[in-house]
Amino acid sequence: MYWDDAVIFGLVTVGLMIAFMAGWVGFIIHDHKRKGDKKS
Repeated sequence: MYWDDAVIFGLVTVGLMIAFMAGWVGFIIHDHKRKGDKKS
């Protein structure tokens, strides 16, 4: 069971990291586009 728990924990950790990075990059791109529209 330890192996299964370790695999689940690893997948959850990687999933959270990917979700966090995707949201962070998306926020920066959205903010950058918004600033660009204001300038133009």
